[in-house]
Amino acid sequence: MVGRRTQGDVDRVHAEQGQVEGDLVQQGSAERADQLAQQQMISRTRGGAVANGVSYDLPLRYKSAKHSAEKQRIGAAAAALVSPGMVVGLNGGTTMTEVARALAVRPDLNTVGEGAQLTVVTNALNIANELLVRSRMKIVVAGGVVRPQSFELVGPLGGALLREVTLDIVLLGVDALDVALGAAAHHEGEAAMNAMMVARAKRVVIIADSSKLGGHAFARVCPIDRIETLVTDSGVAPDIAQSFREAGVAVVTA
Repeated sequence: MVGRRTQGDVDRVHAEQGQVEGDLVQQGSAERADQLAQQQMISRTRGGAVANGVSYDLPLRYKSAKHSAEKQRIGAAAAALVSPGMVVGLNGGTTMTEVARALAVRPDLNTVGEGAQLTVVTNALNIANELLVRSRMKIVVAGGVVRPQSFELVGPLGGALLREVTLDIVLLGVDALDVALGAAAHHEGEAAMNAMMVARAKRVVIIADSSKLGGHAFARVCPIDRIETLVTDSGVAPDIAQSFREAGVAVVTA
């Protein structure tokens, strides 16, 4: 809801709506219009199209095209922290999709020998799909109700499974990370699922681009002292990176 967004979030949504309209004009293509309509970013009208109003997180399938190279570098750096035979927790999001893809293409993680097979526990349907079609890993999906914006499953059904597993490492994408406030998400359901993963993990790694550092979001996932490592992009300000290091968090830039 808009009430849970900062003014900057609202401004970015408005800018993205304007970009949609500009894309239509420049493209001049019925095919492009059909694609945007399928993404629910526009509504077709007689002889044209109008941008839909957006008062929530933009659908993941639209956001995934933004900053793709940066997300791929972060994904590869995060995947490098995983070793064969681990049980790994993953949540959803565009950057986490790149983490999953980076895991899927590592030959050493696609071995099915005794003690070598990687197990991935996730509450995101698209993450499970990425790994299922690309790898030979064991995939465990938490239950729950699907959030269309992120493809993540939320609610008590997933908690029943997560309380029964132990994770060697959890890689979490978050909406905000602050030294004082910890890691947080905009949606309380996603935050609750992420918090359960944190509670069941031996190691906690936060995946967040530099724009999310020092910010805050509605629902807390975990305090800063529960986080072992932060993986972010090279655009992070030196003083912000240092503040996390001083709080005991290792910072990996990609």
